Amino acid sequence: MGIFKIEGGISLKGEITKKKKKNEALQILCAVLLTPEKVIINNIPDIIDINKLITLLGNLGVKIQKTGSGSYTFQADEVNIQYLETEAFKKEGGSLRGSIMIVGPLLARFGKGYIPKPGGDKIGRRRLDTHFEGFINLGAKFRYNREDHFYGVEAPKGLKGADMLLDEASVTGTANIVMAAVLAKGRTTVYNAACEPYLQQLCKMLNSMGAKITGVGSNLLTIEGVESLGGCEHRILPDMIEIGSWIGLAAMTKSEITIKDVSWDNLGVIPNTFRKLGITLERKGDDIYIPAHVDGYEVKTDIDGSILTIADAPWPGFTPDLLSIVLVVATQARGDVLIHQKMFESRLFFVDKLIDMGAKIMLCDPHRAVVMGHDFKSQLKATTMSSPDIRAGISLLIAALSAKGTSTIQNIEQIDRGYERIDERLRAIGANIVRA
Repeated sequence: MGIFKIEGGISLKGEITKKKKKNEALQILCAVLLTPEKVIINNIPDIIDINKLITLLGNLGVKIQKTGSGSYTFQADEVNIQYLETEAFKKEGGSLRGSIMIVGPLLARFGKGYIPKPGGDKIGRRRLDTHFEGFINLGAKFRYNREDHFYGVEAPKGLKGADMLLDEASVTGTANIVMAAVLAKGRTTVYNAACEPYLQQLCKMLNSMGAKITGVGSNLLTIEGVESLGGCEHRILPDMIEIGSWIGLAAMTKSEITIKDVSWDNLGVIPNTFRKLGITLERKGDDIYIPAHVDGYEVKTDIDGSILTIADAPWPGFTPDLLSIVLVVATQARGDVLIHQKMFESRLFFVDKLIDMGAKIMLCDPHRAVVMGHDFKSQLKATTMSSPDIRAGISLLIAALSAKGTSTIQNIEQIDRGYERIDERLRAIGANIVRA
């Protein structure tokens, strides 16, 4: 088990080059299974979850060649479907949430796909029903082996287009259904589809391979099935969650930071949500400049004077992945904020760690917490803590960097799952952080 030792209370300064999107990369990598031709993908993040998926693809028989930093060529012309029924796959696929997304492409191209019950972090249930109901709508037969916790879908005669209304706008569910539908016979419509930027990216990639998807960016996708798909080259967008993390870090440590090449047009409501907390952000070309908040930052109340509520919602709403960052940032604001975590039931459980550090937070229920900001009049105290999931991990890291004294964060593997070489990049702008 690795740990971070962090000496807090130091102002940082410099430029941050953000990294690539984990969530997009997981979907994009699964799409290489849809074609026997070469697919080139650039800007792939070097993080545990992604590397696990690349290994899984290699075990399935995909030919993989690393051509540079973050650039790979994939060719799935000799896929070994039998591997899906081995013990090794059950073990490997079970440790990675993203592995569910190989099912759609495999089902579309080979008529069957299997998956063990996926693992990942403890942030609440992540239903798989949307995925499998979508496949059943397209004509697949579903089976579940209770002893092995093993799911399977089969369509030996191929898939047929269908009209469907998703019961929830699941990002991975939509991605999986779209990847299955591109090779189905006839037309598929998916209503209440997720429309996150990374799903738009997946659709653009599939269209460049020869798919016929319209309505990209809306919640109604129409997919005309095609016979086969060809190769393509694709570049992954910057990670908006990481950008939000750096904004929070800059405010909490009163640091002057420039975040480079953020792809502003894909950030949605993120900049304005941080502005509501009183944080100054300036757009400079495609960079975000954050001045040092030497006088702190004041929460904007609503027009009628009521307490500011920040809640998550499916895109284009505020992403649930950044709520834990906003919560930490609110602990040193002037004013009060209600954080409402609607989409996952156990993401706020890390607040007890912040309370131990001296934050004024009232946890109302598993979904809501009221944060009363200190306005920097009282610094958070250093402590030893453990990271329960990726986003809580980075939030605790930000708290530790602003706290007085030396903190220890255990279970940092959770942070490494989502953030590439985070300690090196923090040291580059002046942070005192060591990995032990």
